[in-house]
This record gives sequence, structure tokens and C-alpha cells, in this order.
Amino acid sequence: MSRPPNREFQEWWNKQREYHDELFLDKSDNPSWLTVEIRSPSGDRTAGKDRARSARQLSWVCLLRFQQIAHSFAYLATGLFSVIRTANRRIAASTADSAPPRRESRLYRAIKAFLIVVVVLLVIELLAYFKGWHFSPPTLESAGVLDFVELVYANWLEIRANYLAPALQSLTNVCVVLFLVQSLDRVILVLGCLWIKLRRIRPVAQMEYSVDEDNVNVEDYPMVLVQIPMCNEREVYQQSIGSICILDWPKERMLVQVLDDSDDLEVQALIQAEVQKWQQRGVHILYRHRLIRTGYKAGNLKSAMSCEYVKDYEFVAIFDADFQPPPDFLKRTIPFFKGNDDLALVQTRWAFVNRDENLLTRLQNINLSFHFEVEQQVNGVFINFFGFNGTAGVWRIKALEDCGGWLERTTVEDMDIAVRAHLFGWKFIYLNDVKCLCELPESYEAYKKQQHRWHSGPMQLFRLCFMDVIRAKVSWAKKANMIFLFFLLRKLILPFYSFTLFCIILPLSMFLPEAQLPAWVVCYVPGVMSVLNILPAPRSFPFIVPYLLFENTMSVTKFNAMISGLFKFGSSYEWIVTKKLGRASEADLIAAYVENGSEPLLNSNSLQRSSSESGLAELNKLEKSKRAGKARKNRLYRKELALAFILLSASVRSLLSAQGIHFYFLLFQGITFLVVGLDLIGEQVS
Repeated sequence: MSRPPNREFQEWWNKQREYHDELFLDKSDNPSWLTVEIRSPSGDRTAGKDRARSARQLSWVCLLRFQQIAHSFAYLATGLFSVIRTANRRIAASTADSAPPRRESRLYRAIKAFLIVVVVLLVIELLAYFKGWHFSPPTLESAGVLDFVELVYANWLEIRANYLAPALQSLTNVCVVLFLVQSLDRVILVLGCLWIKLRRIRPVAQMEYSVDEDNVNVEDYPMVLVQIPMCNEREVYQQSIGSICILDWPKERMLVQVLDDSDDLEVQALIQAEVQKWQQRGVHILYRHRLIRTGYKAGNLKSAMSCEYVKDYEFVAIFDADFQPPPDFLKRTIPFFKGNDDLALVQTRWAFVNRDENLLTRLQNINLSFHFEVEQQVNGVFINFFGFNGTAGVWRIKALEDCGGWLERTTVEDMDIAVRAHLFGWKFIYLNDVKCLCELPESYEAYKKQQHRWHSGPMQLFRLCFMDVIRAKVSWAKKANMIFLFFLLRKLILPFYSFTLFCIILPLSMFLPEAQLPAWVVCYVPGVMSVLNILPAPRSFPFIVPYLLFENTMSVTKFNAMISGLFKFGSSYEWIVTKKLGRASEADLIAAYVENGSEPLLNSNSLQRSSSESGLAELNKLEKSKRAGKARKNRLYRKELALAFILLSASVRSLLSAQGIHFYFLLFQGITFLVVGLDLIGEQVS
């Protein structure tokens, strides 16, 4: 039964509307009361309409504006209060942590000493500012009329101008030159990528596999070994094994090796159960576990390649535990080896299932999109060489054996074997249109450890293979490209100048104003480089400023890793598996199943019924403990916090000198270091 209309309310509402219309809109012939006419003193009064605003209307507009401003301030205050509360809780948890104190690194001790120097210099400059010495500084020529403090400050100005500033200016000039050289290299790479796009250059295979499954000649398919190295991959092992077991390739021509280095017995049992499940489905898959886990991933792969049956296979595809190749991966990569006997590697692109998870993953997506779209593609097209990404690639087994196989001497075994294969004359192909789903680290801790390994390993390798490059029987052009571009410019110079220029020289130049750092070095050129970096990921343009600031923040980690690898410090050989959260959605795997025409595989109940009852009970018990894991928490990062206070102190000194661009850059860069140091970027678990 419908509700009867409320006539009294309707009449009241109409009266109120008429009353307010009379207040705001005067429809009389002569609306002269409470109006303001704005007339042009020089224009034609008859041209155009008279503009009038009711005073009450203006007051309502002003009240609305004030309300919007108040809401904005309340929103900012709430956000700031939340950040302060989180930071306070994180600091309290850090001081109350019962874990043994971490040993201070050499770089942290140096940054801490630099912070003390900066604070002392800031105190001196604040004293000079309030004394008025910035406008009329004391000089040693008038030493007879100076008091003790003025005499000390005059001597400091003399030492600063004659000894400290020239040395700092020399270091600045060197870093600016390196910065420009690296920027030129970046521009050349972008132009090369643009040329590839305009000319539509892409690798072309000499053959294609038929999609008609009725007329398949098994002998046309070479023997392929697929390896999945993993270590304690509790969150992602299932989706990775599942996606690889449904690859569209004749079962009798493919063998899957699950290379499990896990030291967690529960994880081992889970992976073994998953392998047994696919074995019962008719997939040729083996489980291997090493009792002696030496050499990390390189040792794991080396051990697997030593099996007697490997000699029956021609190619090996490698996938890390969080990777999900498309079902037609082998059919789109193996044909490129046909007729290219000197081809060693076909590398494919990574695609990220969690790129929009948080700000950290968005910024990582910008970097890796540029790496694959520009660096890998340009190097693959023009020089047939690039660094192997360690996964989502297919190797010719003969090429691996020819260059000595997997070596355990560095933490970048993928780059190591790529360099050695290139020195033996083998060629590489990069396929930008074949993408493998994978996962980005969502926490800053995991990302920082990954970046440390990625930047310390190349310096280890450079030390070890430098003489091999010199003695190699390849052209001097290839040697120069490998030494000066591949290693020095992109692996050593980039982290060196970015940390030195923006974290040391820039704040120090605020206290030594005689040493000049041009604004175009601080702002304009880095801005242009950031635009170039973000071109392969156009959806990320709103994050261009956070990207620029975050890259400068990461320079301390990359610089520390580069120095550790170059001079063999202890942390350079540390290998920590990048933490995954299993974000690769099940929908992606289901879509792959359906696309491959394997809908029956989706029925998990049928898969479980193929196992024994006792095995199912054990599997269910382990699945419950699968999600338990170790408790994670956010933490504080001391180097980033110390640099935050250094940059913020320098921004105060810049404000005293009214240096606009330098002040804003130091302020926002210092805030970025503070946010990262408090672990407020990325996954928040505490």
C-alpha cells in the first residue's frame, strides 16, 4: 500500500522556496536596494548588460568558500595528525623492540657525521642572520674592531671562500658532467625506441606453430625443459606451477622441474603435494630439493642442469616462482631459434598484476616499463645484447654449456651468464609483445632488499669479468659498449652522481654559497628526464613528481649497494628472497585455462579427489598454516631519516638566502626522505 502524500509539508516547502527566491532574485522593475553596480569608466554604458550582485548572495558565496577552505584545512590536519600518530607509534615500537641492535654500516656513520656538521653550520648561519651579518659580513681587514664571535665568523668566511668552496665546486662540476652524459645516454635510448616504433621494427620468426591441434606433428616440437626455481614461496607456488603445467606444448616434448630450495618443511610438503597433483593429471613434472643449499639460485639451477636426462633437451625456459606465462608462451618464443643457430636467448617482457596496489608499486612500474620498453628493446634490436632478467626467458642449452653454465660467484647470476654468452659470440632477442604476469614487491623493505641485490651484484661481476672482457675475442666496439655503457655508465655512474649530487653537494652548497649548483641541474634537466622515463607508462603521468623525488630517495640504497659490491663489503653477497604476497589473481589463471580450452582443470574438487584421503587431510592441514607466516611490521630506516634532517636543515638555510627553486626542492625532497624513512610508502602492516 503506497504512502499518502504529505500536503502540509509540500505547502511549507513551496512557501520557503518563494521566500528565498524573493531574497536572492529581485524581479521588480527598479531593483535599486542592496545592489552594487559595476560600470566601466571608459566603456560605452549602453553596450552590454548591467551587472549587479545582491549583498546577501555575495555573503552566501563567501560563506561557501570559507566552508570549503575549512574542510580542506580539516582534511589536511586530519591527515597530518594520522601521519604523526603513525610515526610516533612506529618510533615507539622501534625503541621497544627486543631484537638485537643492528650494526651501523659505514655509510650510515658517514651520513650521521655529515648531519652533525650540517646542524652546526645551520646554527652558525642562524646566528649570523639574526646578527645581520648576511647583509654586512665582518671581514678580517677590520679585525681590530671585531669582538670574538665576529672574528670567528670572519675567519670561517675566509676558510669557506678560499679552501672549502673551490673543492666543492670541482666535485660539483664533475658530477654535473656525469649527469649530462647519463642524460644524453637516456635521450639516445628514447630516440632509438622512437625509431623502432616509427619503423615498426620487430623480430620475425622463420616459422609459426599451427593452432590446428588435429594436424600436429610432434616431431616438429623440440624438447623443452621448464625450470621453476623457488625458495619458501608459500604464497605463490600454486599459481606458478599451475600456469606452467597448462602451457600449450605436447606433453611428451616438455618436462617441468620444480627446483625447491625451501628450508621450511611445511612449504616443502605443500609444493610436493602440488607436484603430485599435476603428475596425476598426466603432466611430466618433477620435484627436486637440494640438501646442501649453496650458491643460492645459481647453485639451484646448476644442480638441476647436471641431471643425466637434460642432454635429451634442446631448450630450457626459466620462470621465477611468482611468474605466470601465457599458455602460448613456448609457441611464441621457440620459433625464433629456428634458422638462428647463433641465437642463445629469447627474453620476454614482464607484466605486473599489482602495479596499482599502492604508490610504491606504481613508481616501480614506471621504472620497469622504461627498462623493458626502451632499454631492453633498443639493445636487443641494435646490438643483440642485453642483460638477462633471470626469468621469463628461453635459453639454448648448448649456449649455456658453451659459456660455462651457471656460476655461483655473484648474486646476479642472470647478468653473469648473459655477459659470458655475449663474449662467446652468442646473440639475444627481446620480444616486447610477449608478456608474463608477475608480482611487484609491495613493501619498502622488500623493494629495498631487491634493489640492493640488483645494484651490488653488477659491481661484483664487473670486478670479476673485467679482464675477461679485455681478453675476449669480440670487437673493440662490443668491449667498449660492455665496459663503458653496460657497466660503468648505467651501473656505477648513475647511483654515484645521483646520491652525491642531490644528497651531499646540494645541501652542502647551501652552507657554502660560493659553490654554485645551477637551477637547471636541480630542477629542469631532472624534470625532462623524468618525463622521458614515464613515457612508456603514460597512465603514470600524475605521479611524475613523486617519481622524481622517490628516485632521488632510492639513490642512497643504490649507492650503498654499488659501493658494497665494488669493494667486497659483507652485505654485497647477501641474498634475500624478495617477499611475495600472492597478488597474481586467480582470475588471470582461470582466463588462461579457458583460453587454452582446459575447463575441466578448473574443478578443484576433481583434482583433490585424485589424491588419497590421508594426503588430502595432510594437505588441508598445511593449507591452514599456509597463511600463518611470520608476522610482518613496518620499520624505521635510519639512513633515510638522517638524510631527511640534512635536507630539511639545508632548506632552512636556503630560505634565509631566498633561493626559491633550491628551497622548494630541498623541502619536498626532505619530506620524501622522511616519509620513506618512516616506512609510510608501500604496504602498511603495523
